[in-house]
Amino acid sequence: MDDEDGYFGELVAAAYDESSADMFAPSVVEPVVDVLAGLAGGGRALELGIGTGRIALPLARRGVPVHGMDLSRAMVTRLRAKPGGDAIGITIGDFATTRVDGRFSVACLLFNTIMNLTTQEAQVACFRNVAAHLEPGGSFVIEVMVPELRKLPAGQNVVPFQVSPTRWAFDIYDVATQATSSNYVEVVDGRGTYRSIPFRYVWPSELDLMAQLAGLRLRGRWAGWTREAFTSESPRHVSIWEKPAD
Repeated sequence: MDDEDGYFGELVAAAYDESSADMFAPSVVEPVVDVLAGLAGGGRALELGIGTGRIALPLARRGVPVHGMDLSRAMVTRLRAKPGGDAIGITIGDFATTRVDGRFSVACLLFNTIMNLTTQEAQVACFRNVAAHLEPGGSFVIEVMVPELRKLPAGQNVVPFQVSPTRWAFDIYDVATQATSSNYVEVVDGRGTYRSIPFRYVWPSELDLMAQLAGLRLRGRWAGWTREAFTSESPRHVSIWEKPAD
């Protein structure tokens, strides 16, 4: 990928808020902000993959000082253009390795963004990077899907998730490497476009081991932001690990 913004350059950033409009609804955002503000207490929040500010802006309006990391300048430009966007500190860089000054009460990586790190090594490095930024007693929160391998019949490696007369979207899985990609085909005015974004899916138990390697311990896991019980049928999870106070 040659674009300095990775897979979230200008083409994606320009339509990101509209294409993810359901995730910007107050009924979706407010429970997230409630949890993060509670974990922050009177301290600072670090959002990895801050994007266009879906969570950072309302969290800052709650009075929580927020700092963000993101590789995409195009996404950050959209954040800066929104009310309050100029007041949020942002560091451009890979959130697996980029360091910023100070310590934080809570760090978060939301909306499947841990999967943007496409190797296990990078995902482990992310946990270690977050642990280095957390103050003792601080929390790391991840929201991510549970891999949908149960949707794969024997011999199939493709799961469609959007089908319309002009747009088709599907995920491709490699169960040997945990590599996956989201692929989009769209036809506008008779012309077709194709876009593919790579990810690495990760299991809850695997994340727990990554946390352990980084010196963090599991504090809680829910099926969603309103603290529903996580079960074998849950399609996603919200997990919280903490840095021991001692």
